[in-house]
Amino acid sequence: MESTIILIIILAAAVLGKANSVALASCILLFLKLLNVDKYVFPTLQENGVFWGVVILVASILIPIANGSVKYISIRNVFTSWLGIFALLISLFTTYLSGLGMQYLTVQGHTEVMPALILGSVIAAAFLGGVPVGPMITSGMIALGLKFFHKIGL
Repeated sequence: MESTIILIIILAAAVLGKANSVALASCILLFLKLLNVDKYVFPTLQENGVFWGVVILVASILIPIANGSVKYISIRNVFTSWLGIFALLISLFTTYLSGLGMQYLTVQGHTEVMPALILGSVIAAAFLGGVPVGPMITSGMIALGLKFFHKIGL
């Protein structure tokens, strides 16, 4: 019952904050709980959900290449500009952070920070015009910060 209440609170915050993807995800999880199939679906979703979510996200980002609106020449030109090189470096860093975040949340099992990550995403979506895909990168930043603090002995 406690988990249902927490999901309803997240749903309410997402609706108020106009974080539609968080609201939809909360609704799906609540619906699965209502149907009493959560014990069958949740383990598979937890194990494979991030992978399939990333596949769909990357596929949607690759659509301009797939439909031909981005040509080879423009791809080549972007890697010879300062903006393209900067984008490549930032992409390397954020992808590294996402990997750290995934390990921090899943392998290391620090899921207790998820409510704060979700709330931050909802607030950023509502008031800063953000898109709530930040929890993975945020958890990666947490993991990187913790690695740093453990190395310096704090």
